[in-house]
Amino acid sequence: MGQIELIATSTFGLEAIVKRELLKLGYEDLVVENGKVTFKGTEKDIPIANLWLRSADRVLLKMGEFKATTFEELFEKTKALPWDEWITEDGEFTVEGKSVDSKLFSISDSQAIVKKAVVEKLKTKYKTEWFKETGAKFTIEVSILKDIATLTINTSGAGLHKRGYRLESVEAPLKETLAAALVQLSYWNKERFLLDPFCGSGTIPIEAAMIGKNIAPGLNRNFVSEKWPRVKKEYWNDARKEAWDLMLKDYKLNIIGSDIDKKAVKAAKENAESIGLGEDISFITSDIRDMKLKNEYGVIICNPPYGERIGEKGEVYKLYKDMGKILKTLDTYSIYVLTSNEDFETLYGKRADRKRKLYNGRIKVDYYQYYGPRPPKR
Repeated sequence: MGQIELIATSTFGLEAIVKRELLKLGYEDLVVENGKVTFKGTEKDIPIANLWLRSADRVLLKMGEFKATTFEELFEKTKALPWDEWITEDGEFTVEGKSVDSKLFSISDSQAIVKKAVVEKLKTKYKTEWFKETGAKFTIEVSILKDIATLTINTSGAGLHKRGYRLESVEAPLKETLAAALVQLSYWNKERFLLDPFCGSGTIPIEAAMIGKNIAPGLNRNFVSEKWPRVKKEYWNDARKEAWDLMLKDYKLNIIGSDIDKKAVKAAKENAESIGLGEDISFITSDIRDMKLKNEYGVIICNPPYGERIGEKGEVYKLYKDMGKILKTLDTYSIYVLTSNEDFETLYGKRADRKRKLYNGRIKVDYYQYYGPRPPKR
């Protein structure tokens, strides 16, 4: 078992959160760049990172990085990498690519060159001219940025936002990875009351409950690298057993998710129940304007309607104004609102203590953070 380099990819703006998660897992010497955090480990860290990272998009195995300004250079340097140490003789491997500000701008050509180089490398080990590609899956990516090529293999498979609990999705869902980041950017902890008054299918309350009960977000799904011989089954079994042991199974949380859409609330309940959080979160059909809340150091984290559709703007503007009036009375609460509406602070009637630029899918959004006082020590 040798040292390897892994890359946790992330959505723009979440790199610092992913870094914080990796530090908490015990990783050091992290390199943070746009959209990714690189860290060192061994094969045992592939299961750990995939099971535990909440806000990362995927975990990639970094095979190599080098300058390439010609296809010949790309071919030879790719071929020199240790593909044969990872890809099995019957391995099914595809190549994805992207290129930004580079001489090798043709993505399809770069993909073809990398595929050919990998095949040539595997031929030397397996002494064959034909590969069946019926076994474990290996998705290679060639990413060229300013003539620097980075070659990786995806260890996660489907993105890490696929937690395995979304049974039914309502319109405009919030990605689980972003929801987890919103919770971690807040002052909420498991001892405080949490409300999401626009919960939709329950993503923010569910992610908060998983954080509060220390549930590894990847426990309810499979990963493509589970089929790789080099990442042994015992590594996955050990990582999963440790995750189960670290879970705060008996801890009681105080979380409410509400929405005016009955169908969304039904979906939220089913999603929570599917991973055993049905008793930890109360989902109710209610309008924020009709809710009676105790002013007791609660936290509100929400992703309200943005008003981007024709005919919605006036309705959403009124909602933001009403939110400002209602939430002004909750002066011990910390309140966090994600929206793409640039007039939010004006409509809400108060400047945020902090604003953070993020992306919800392809929509540029701001995370407005209003800090309440710290709860008194018990």
